[in-house]
Amino acid sequence: MTFESIIFWIVLITVITALLKSFRIVKQYEKGIVVRLGKYSHTVDSGITLLTPFVDSIILVDMREKVMNVQPQKVITKDNVSVIVDAVIYYKVVDPVKAEFEIEDFDYAATTLAQTNLRNLIGDKSLDETLTARDSINTSLRQVLDESTNAWGVKVTKVELQKIDPPQDITDAMSQQMKAEREKRARILEAEGFRQSEILKAEGDAKSRLLRAEAEAKSVEMVAKAAESTFTDRAQKLRQFEVAEKVLGGESTKFVLPSNGELVNVLNLEGSGKIVPLKK
Repeated sequence: MTFESIIFWIVLITVITALLKSFRIVKQYEKGIVVRLGKYSHTVDSGITLLTPFVDSIILVDMREKVMNVQPQKVITKDNVSVIVDAVIYYKVVDPVKAEFEIEDFDYAATTLAQTNLRNLIGDKSLDETLTARDSINTSLRQVLDESTNAWGVKVTKVELQKIDPPQDITDAMSQQMKAEREKRARILEAEGFRQSEILKAEGDAKSRLLRAEAEAKSVEMVAKAAESTFTDRAQKLRQFEVAEKVLGGESTKFVLPSNGELVNVLNLEGSGKIVPLKK
C-alpha cells in the first residue's frame, strides 16, 4: 500500500468519524446547549441535532424535577433548645444556560443555603412554635431558596422539613404530658357519659311517674263518673217514691195499675193489697 493510499484512508476514516459525531440525539426531558469554540452558541430541543465537526460541542441538561436532601444539623431555638433538623428540596431547571454557566455546583450551593436559612428561621422561634409551625417554615424556606436560585436558572418548587428532633429529656417530658392529656380527656369523656346516662335515666323515671299519675287520674275520673251516675239514678227513684207517697199516700187508698208496671216497683206496692189489677 502506497503512502498516498494510507493518507486517503486516514482522511476518509476521519471524515466519517467526524460526520458520525456531528449527529447527536437530545432526549425528550433534556435541553442541548451548543458551544462553539468554547462559547455559547444556541440551545436545541429534543431530537436529532447536527453539529459542526471539530467546532461545536453539546452539553445536555436534564430538565426534570429533582430531589435533594439537606443533611441533619443541630439548630438552637429562640428559647435555647437544641434540635436536630433536616429537609428535602424539590427543584427543576428552568433556564439551562444559566444553570450551566452561572453556578458550578448547584447541589452544594443549595444545600449550604438551606442549612443557613434553617438556622435563621428556627433561631427566631421557640421550641413550641417550631414544632407547630412546620408549614410556615417550609413556605419561608422555599421562598428564600427560590429567590436566591432564580439567578442560577433553577426554581425551587417545594421544601419539606423531614424531622425536628428535640433532646431526649424534652421528648420524654412531652410524651408524659401528652399521656396525661389523653388520660384527662378520657376521664372527662367518661364523666360526661355518666352524666348523660343519669339525665336519661331521670327523664325516663319522670316520664314513667307522669304516665302512672295520668293513668291513676283517669281511673279516679272514671270511678267518679260511674258513682255519680249510680247515685243520680237512685236519688231520682227515691224522689219519685217520696212524691208518690205524699200524693197517693193513705192506708185505704187503692191503685188501679198494671201489676207488672214500673210504678209498682217505685211505690213498693208489690204485695201491699192496694193494687187493683187493670182489666183488659
